[in-house]
Amino acid sequence: MLRGMRKASSNWLGKTIMALVMGVLIISFGIWGIADIFRGFGQSTVAKIGRTEISLNEFRQIYTDRLQQISRQFGRPLTPDQARAFGLDRQVLQQTIAEAALDEESRRLGLGQSDEQIRQFIMNDPNFKGVDGKFDANRFQAVIRNFGYTEQRYVAEQRKVSLRRQITGTIGAGLEPPKAMIDVLTRFQNEQRTIEFVRLNSAQAGTIDAPSPEALAAYFEDHKVQFRAPEYRKIAFVVISPEEIGKWTEVSDEEAKKLFEQRKDRLGTPEKRQIQQLVFPNATEAQAARERLVGGMSFEDLGKERGLSASEVNLGLVTKSSLDAAVGDAAFALPAGEISQPIQGALGTSIVKVDKIEPGTEADYAKLAGDIKREVATERARVKVAELRDKMEDERGGGASVIDAAQKLGLTAVTIDAVDRSGRAPNGQPVANIPQGLDVVSQAFNTDVGVDNDAISFKGGYAWYDVLAITPSRDRSLDEVRDQVEARWRQDQIATKLKAKATEIVQKLEAGGKLADEAAAIGAKVESASGFKRDDTPASVPAAVVAAAFRTAKDGVGQTAVTGGTEVIVFRVTDIVDPPVDAASDAVKKLKTSLDQAQTEEQVSAYVNKLETDIGTTINQAAFAQVTGANQ
Repeated sequence: MLRGMRKASSNWLGKTIMALVMGVLIISFGIWGIADIFRGFGQSTVAKIGRTEISLNEFRQIYTDRLQQISRQFGRPLTPDQARAFGLDRQVLQQTIAEAALDEESRRLGLGQSDEQIRQFIMNDPNFKGVDGKFDANRFQAVIRNFGYTEQRYVAEQRKVSLRRQITGTIGAGLEPPKAMIDVLTRFQNEQRTIEFVRLNSAQAGTIDAPSPEALAAYFEDHKVQFRAPEYRKIAFVVISPEEIGKWTEVSDEEAKKLFEQRKDRLGTPEKRQIQQLVFPNATEAQAARERLVGGMSFEDLGKERGLSASEVNLGLVTKSSLDAAVGDAAFALPAGEISQPIQGALGTSIVKVDKIEPGTEADYAKLAGDIKREVATERARVKVAELRDKMEDERGGGASVIDAAQKLGLTAVTIDAVDRSGRAPNGQPVANIPQGLDVVSQAFNTDVGVDNDAISFKGGYAWYDVLAITPSRDRSLDEVRDQVEARWRQDQIATKLKAKATEIVQKLEAGGKLADEAAAIGAKVESASGFKRDDTPASVPAAVVAAAFRTAKDGVGQTAVTGGTEVIVFRVTDIVDPPVDAASDAVKKLKTSLDQAQTEEQVSAYVNKLETDIGTTINQAAFAQVTGANQ
């Protein structure tokens, strides 16, 4: 149970919750985290920033969680070696240190945030909304409880997030990218090219005779490492997640209809009205204005007299709940086309007119039944996950294997007899019974037989795993992989011949030859692609050819090998178009927004680096290497 409690309060849970609430990640550094559990570790710290310590165990949880996130994005497990090659270990460390530095600075500045603002942040989080799209207190409690939070602690964490955003928002305010930069980047992005090209494949390579036994053996010796059998591991794992447990939960129509009736008024589509509104300081001015409006003057013209634009007068298609209570009651009682009497609201006295009425629709149980049942099943499953997590941790803490613990708790453990680092079985095919996004393979290759491994977070739940056996990597004999070796040899022969043929054609084209003539001579056809940009993927044109075309001048020629060299494309650039820059276009506005964000991130990153220097930052390289596997 103690192991379960420790995991429930570890920082990766906090980071997951923070990511759900904030929804936007500053790439170059972190602006959220859990500073209150940085303290009190004293020993085995990875880093220290001012008074804040980041423990080895806490950083391990953060780092493991980030590996899993990236693995889900890649669609395959990311090994620790790959993560270090990408620099992910340093990025995560820098993010964690930056969070602590911002917390230290917010304390120094004495920043604060009102309870009401924090309440609004939480209530607007889509992860806490029910099927009706509104904040659901029960769902809120269930979600934070599943991540080991009390309401008091969760609210405290949101306050820290808000304080960090106060600092970073101030630093990035008012930054504008130079117009020259926008123009250059816009032209770069929008430049278009047109090419004509021919494909050279095995048909143009000619006949490839079978290799002699001696040639094949020599090729195998030269490329032996490519045919080496990888290390395989036998693993067992069990998953406890709301999705898995929810499959056990059956929700009856009676239960779903009961919840539907309770929420029926909120599940339907509310009535909307197209409304024009003018607000006056007192009832006398409002009444005088109404007489002019009834006499034929338009709301828009009267608004112009008062210095208001058309968009400030026309509220658009709105619901009753979006208006001031008094204004909403009056506006939604008016027939279409009528002008109201003066209405005393919270902001003054209003006159409104309803231009159009869009009736609301009543909720249909038949259409919503599936969503309601899934919601009920998921909420029940979340509670069950927490219970099973504690029981599983108790069993594991008592020395039970994953298989034995799962059997005792009525869960189904999965055993994989052999899997390599890439998630493939000995037959070369991906192992099919690992849930998508579960990073169990790379974790299994980072431990050993008999080790009591920490659980992996997965889809709001957990996965436990054991390594049961290890089959070391070995060199295969030629007889084991003869077919593969011969196929690879043949591919290399084709690639060599095609490259020579393509080079010959390019030389003839550069000497003034025509692509159509060269294509006819080798039995190929001329194709074309027009008006594509750098980031486009024109039909039948590989990305490598697109990139090569943008490195080639007008009327220039080139060649690009694709599909491992067994196909080569020879092309000529026939046209280049450099469109003018339209500053009002959506594309330019989007680019400007991206540049604004990049400048802000750069500015804030510099600020945080200065903070870390001023506050004082120390890193325990040995502890860092232990967590990231750099010392293995």
